[in-house]
Amino acid sequence: MKYFIGADHAGIDIKTYVKELFEAKGHEVIDLGPNSKDRVDYPDYAALVCKNVLENENSKGILICGSGIGMSMAANKFDGIRAALCHNEYSAKMAREHNDANIICLGERVSGYGMIEAIVDAWDKASFEGGRHTQRVEKINALGKMKSCRA
Repeated sequence: MKYFIGADHAGIDIKTYVKELFEAKGHEVIDLGPNSKDRVDYPDYAALVCKNVLENENSKGILICGSGIGMSMAANKFDGIRAALCHNEYSAKMAREHNDANIICLGERVSGYGMIEAIVDAWDKASFEGGRHTQRVEKINALGKMKSCRA
């Protein structure tokens, strides 16, 4: 599997750790930066990762910031991206199995190294179940194409 990874200045340490975990599992990991703790804007790196995931079929993305919230909000602005903020193994597993999430978002200031390892392991092992979840994912994808929503 090919993974694209990006972070902001608050996610550098976990980015390096996660990259090493995925490479140890035999995955190709493309690091889109940054490579220092100098202040950067997370939407810029969310955009880089999302564009690469959308342009490379069957790839996935990993985004890391201090809380994971900003990255997930920015990533979900892209039509075709289903980014899931995960703070535990269960949310990572369900994000893949039920929501076909193609990007996982992590918070360096929220989860420690042991939990991060458990999250990415659950993410890596899980796969989309399809079936009844397919229609729901199609509805999520359709929302990305809407200009406004009326009840």
